[in-house]
Amino acid sequence: MPHFTLSLSGSVEKLPERVALDDVVALLDGIVQERTFQAAAARLGLSYRAAWRLLSQIEEGLCQPLVLRTKGHGSALTAYGEALRARLTQTIDHFSPLLAKESAELDHDLSMAVAQISPLRIAMSHDPWLAEILSTMRDVDRLVAGSTLAARSLLDGTADAAGFHFGSTDRSEAGEFAAILQSPEFQVRALFDRGQGLLVATGNPQKVRSIPDLARKGLRFVNRQRGSGTRLWFDQLLEKAGLTGSDIPGYENEEFTHQAVGALVASGEADVGMGVRSVAERFGLGFVPIGRETYFLAWRTDFAHPALDTIVTAVGLTDGRPGYFRPTSGD
Repeated sequence: MPHFTLSLSGSVEKLPERVALDDVVALLDGIVQERTFQAAAARLGLSYRAAWRLLSQIEEGLCQPLVLRTKGHGSALTAYGEALRARLTQTIDHFSPLLAKESAELDHDLSMAVAQISPLRIAMSHDPWLAEILSTMRDVDRLVAGSTLAARSLLDGTADAAGFHFGSTDRSEAGEFAAILQSPEFQVRALFDRGQGLLVATGNPQKVRSIPDLARKGLRFVNRQRGSGTRLWFDQLLEKAGLTGSDIPGYENEEFTHQAVGALVASGEADVGMGVRSVAERFGLGFVPIGRETYFLAWRTDFAHPALDTIVTAVGLTDGRPGYFRPTSGD
């Protein structure tokens, strides 16, 4: 989006057109510093003819000479020219900070106006409830990308907002997401806490009770894709249990959403996968709790869009929704 720079302009009653005051001052300054009219014109990037035309217009309108040209001695300002230069310089110096402030506010207001028209671009790690909310909003373009890619999309400007999580309710454990969570450049809202665990067949016939059980021979695990918040959390859990991905049968089998993991377990194509409680209830699966984490939504502090308020308000209704809780990490 283009940026605006406001500047002072003025008019002299007898001139046929308005003249930018900073151009007049620049020309008079150039004459004082270069001491020749031709050098002053070159300094401004004007042809001699264009600069002379500008000067002649001003002198005609003011009915006063501004420049004295003496053969062999170059050019100098008349007393009137000096007085005009000094007063215009003072005026421009006085108004420049205000104009810079107004220019910035104009840029901001117009960017907000564009945001009101353009859909909100949100890159997000998958969450069933948030996906349900966004599916009803026409002013949102969403990309299910995994927490890592979602955060990177916000940082590089390819997304207006990012939804992410990292397996904890403690911001001090944010890792790579600290670049957003700890930066004053971003507004971050803790949308909700949610429970994650192991999705298993009804009745848990494989008797899966904990992470170490997943290394059992013959057990078929279905994983989330690399870069997703759930995958990051799962890898941390493996490390704490003294395991690696190579110890888990099916570790290399990846899906991009909680529903896809739940569907594979429900169909019998997999024995266990990691996901949110709401998916277990949707597919009638067993659920082995692992822990809670906070789901965050972030956007740049100088960005505004009405859809953001809609999202924050909608997810505030956590009471009674299985597997979701009011955030504990705060905003």
